[in-house]
Amino acid sequence: MTLVFPPADDASDEALIQAMAGGHEDALRELHRRHARLLYALGHRMLRQRDDVESCVQDAFMNAWRHAARFDPTRASVKTWLVSIAHHRFLQELRDRPDVALELEDWDAPVAAPDPTDRILASRAVQVLEPSQRELVELAYFRGHSHSELATLTGLPVGTVKSRLRAALDRMRRHLGGAAQPDPSPSSDALEGGEHP
Repeated sequence: MTLVFPPADDASDEALIQAMAGGHEDALRELHRRHARLLYALGHRMLRQRDDVESCVQDAFMNAWRHAARFDPTRASVKTWLVSIAHHRFLQELRDRPDVALELEDWDAPVAAPDPTDRILASRAVQVLEPSQRELVELAYFRGHSHSELATLTGLPVGTVKSRLRAALDRMRRHLGGAAQPDPSPSSDALEGGEHP
């Protein structure tokens, strides 16, 4: 059966994904036109290097093209799906950078210069988290994303983001065994509208 692809400007995002699954490149171009600006903005916030952002956004759309047939509209909107694909690609880029380290000074901007031991402890504490918790912590505390931005990036409700972050921080504190560490609770500057978890 031949898929009839409606005019791009009349198609819903879901129809574009369906058309992409059928091999229609025009659908990919239209989806890029609609959503690339958002992905570039998120990428600049996380990576700060234009060439890396462009490469990662291109990879994200190519991943969407390759996996269009797997898209499930009952689980997420197309926008959330694209943001999730790009978010994972941005994180991979950060992890692949040899000069990027998750250092304790990024935690809540402590006034005193951290001891190298503190950096090691913080990095080890992050490693005990589940992958989903680790991503939230990295984005919130190492990259400065607010709760609402995390909700957009992950497709989770803001309340769920807050509760998962709280659980992650509790687990890290338990791992550190109550050692004297800077309080990793986000400052009001790091949260949307001065919210506290």
